[in-house]
Amino acid sequence: MSTEIRPFRIDIPQSELDYLHDRLAHARWAAELPGTGWERGIPVPELKELAEYWRTEFDWRAQEAELNAFPQFITEIDGQQIHFLHVRSSRSDATPLLITHGFPSSVAEFMNLIAPLTEPAEGPAFHIVAASIPGYAFSTPLADTGWSMARTARAWIELMSRLDYGRYGVHGGDVGSGISAMVAGFDPEHVLGVHVVTDPLTAANVATFLPGMAERLDADDPIDKVILTRMDAFRREGSGYLAIQNSRPQTIGHGLVDSPLLQLAWIAEKFEQWTDLPIDRDQLLTNVSLYWFTGAGASAAHSLYEQSHSTEWGAPSSAPAGFAIFGADETVPRLVPHAADAHWTEFARGLHFPAMECPAELARDLRAFFGPLS
Repeated sequence: MSTEIRPFRIDIPQSELDYLHDRLAHARWAAELPGTGWERGIPVPELKELAEYWRTEFDWRAQEAELNAFPQFITEIDGQQIHFLHVRSSRSDATPLLITHGFPSSVAEFMNLIAPLTEPAEGPAFHIVAASIPGYAFSTPLADTGWSMARTARAWIELMSRLDYGRYGVHGGDVGSGISAMVAGFDPEHVLGVHVVTDPLTAANVATFLPGMAERLDADDPIDKVILTRMDAFRREGSGYLAIQNSRPQTIGHGLVDSPLLQLAWIAEKFEQWTDLPIDRDQLLTNVSLYWFTGAGASAAHSLYEQSHSTEWGAPSSAPAGFAIFGADETVPRLVPHAADAHWTEFARGLHFPAMECPAELARDLRAFFGPLS
C-alpha cells in the first residue's frame, strides 16, 4: 500500500456540466395529488424551482473555485482512495482538528466553518483536516465492501498519523459523530478530546434503533411522551430513506447516479426537514453537485448499508467529551449519554447542519471546548 499524499484539485469537465444542464432541461416530472405537500415528499413546485436554479443560475465554476481555495489531497488507506481538505492555520499554537461530515452531506458543509477556526480574530486556532467519508465525493469509488464507521475511524487514525499529528481533536455530526467517537476510542493516546453535535430530532431518531429504549421510557412522563411521539413519527414517516439504503443500496443507487432530479430531491428533502435556520442555496447545491459529479449517491447508500449490517461499535473513549445541542429542548439530556463533567452547550436555533446554519456559533463552541485541552 502506498502512503503517498498527493495534491488534488477539483476540475469537473465542461461536458459533465453540459450533460447535467441537458438532463435538467428535459426532466420528467411526477404528477402531484391535489391537497398534498411535504408530508409526501418534496412538492413539485419547490423541486422545479430548485432544479431550474441549478440549471440556469447556479455557478458551479465559482463554487469549484471556492472549494479549490482549500488545499486538498488524496491518499490511499486500506485500499481506498481518501480525499481530504488540509487547511493549516498561520498560528504556531494551533491545534490539529479532524472534522467529519455525515449524510447526506460532504466536506462542502464546512466551507463557512473552516476560516473562523483556522484564522480566528481571537481565541484558539486549529489546523483543519476535513476528510470525505469513503463513498462520498472524491473518496470514490468504493474499492470494496466493509466500509463501516469503525473501518473509517481506523482510516482516519492512519490519516492523522501520516500528517504527523501526535495529538489532535475530533469533531463530527450525524455519521461523523459516530466516526469521531470511534476514533477517540481506538486512539486514546493521541486524541485530546471529542466534540459532537446533535439536535432533538436526531437524538430521537437514533433512539429508535436502541434496543429496549421505548420500553425504558414512561408514556405518562411529559418529556418521555414527547420522545416516544418523535420516535414513532420517525418509524412511521421519517425513516423510509434509511430503510431503502440499509437494505437495497444498489437499487436506489441506479436512480441516484442516473437522474440528477432524483439526487436533488433525495438531498433537498432532508435539508428542508433537518434545518431550522436558513442555509445558502448555493452551498446546498454545491453539496448536491458533489454527489452528482462523483456518483456518490450510490456509494454513500452502500456505506449506510455497511454500517447497518456491522456489529462493531468501537471502544469506550476516555477522552474529554463535548456536546453542542442545536434546537435544544428538555428531551436531549435523556437521550444523549454524557458524563456530569462533559462540556455541554445548548443552542435554541439550528438543527442537523450547524456548520451551514450557524457556523459562527459552532466555531465558538469548538474553541470553548478545545481551548483548555490544547
